[in-house]
Amino acid sequence: MKRIVFLTCIGSLALALTASGAPRGKTAHGSARSGGARSAHVVSARGGGHTASMRTARNFSAARSPQHAMAATSRSNRAEAARAPARSTRIANRRTAAVARNQAAVSRERNLARANAQRINRNEAARIRNARANARMARNNPALNRQRNLTMARNVAVNRAANARVVNNWRNARFSGSNYAAFYNYNRQWHDRGWWRSHHSQIVFVLGGWWYWNAGYWYPAWGYDSNAYYPYDGPIYGYSDLTPDGIIVNVQVALQQQGYYAGALDGDLGPQTRGALAAYQADHGLAVTSAVDGPTLQTLGLT
Repeated sequence: MKRIVFLTCIGSLALALTASGAPRGKTAHGSARSGGARSAHVVSARGGGHTASMRTARNFSAARSPQHAMAATSRSNRAEAARAPARSTRIANRRTAAVARNQAAVSRERNLARANAQRINRNEAARIRNARANARMARNNPALNRQRNLTMARNVAVNRAANARVVNNWRNARFSGSNYAAFYNYNRQWHDRGWWRSHHSQIVFVLGGWWYWNAGYWYPAWGYDSNAYYPYDGPIYGYSDLTPDGIIVNVQVALQQQGYYAGALDGDLGPQTRGALAAYQADHGLAVTSAVDGPTLQTLGLT
C-alpha cells in the first residue's frame, strides 16, 4: 500500500514538472499551423500509468522533408533560369563574331580583286599610251624610221647569210675571168716542208695551218705539217701585206657593219663568214664564191 502511494506521488510530481516546462499558449496537441497534432509518447517510470507530451526528432524531420525538397527544387530551377540567358548570350556572341569574320574575309577578297583589276587597267593604259607616243615619235622622226628599216634589213641579211649556199667548186664559166682565175684553177697541192721552203719564200702559220703567198693570193700549204688544220680550202685574196687572218678580220668587220655578219671577229673563214660573203655577193651582183676574192674586197671598200 505504501509503495503504491509513493509511486502515485512520484507520477504526480513528474506530471507537474512537465506541465510547468511546456511553452505557454501551446497545447500538447500542437498548433493549427502544423496542420495537425504531433503525437507524444506517454512515458511512465514503470512503463505504464501517466503520459507526457513530447515532439520527437523523427516526426519533425519527416514532416519537414517535403518542404525542404520543394525549396531545393525551386532554387535549382531559379539558378537554371538565371544561367539560360547568359548561355544564350554567349552563343549569340559567338555566332555574331563568326559572321563578322566571314564578312571581313569576303571584303578582303573583294578589295584585293578590285585592286588587281585596277592595277591591270593602269598597266594596260600605260602600255597604250607608250605605244601611241612611240608611234607619234616614229612618224615625226625619219631618222628613227631609217634606223629601224636598216635594222630589219640587217636581220634579213643575217638570216639569208645563215641559210646561204656555200660554194666549194669554182669550175664553171662564171669564174673563168681574170678576177676569178685563182679560184677556177685552184688544185690542192701536197708537198713536204722542204719542197714548200724551196719553192716559196713567204710561208706563215695562221688559222691552225701553214699558208704560202703566190701571185697576190694566200693558199693552204698542204703537207707542210701533218698536224695542220685548214677550216677553208682555197685562195684568199691578199692586200697591204696582211696575213690571211688579218684579211678575214677586216672582211668580217665590213660584213658586220652592213648587217650580214653577226659572229665573232676571229679571222676564221668558217661556214658563218662564208655564208655572209655569199649573201653579200648575191645582193651586190657579184659572182658567189663564198670566199675572199678581189671584186668582193673592192665592193666592201677594203682595196
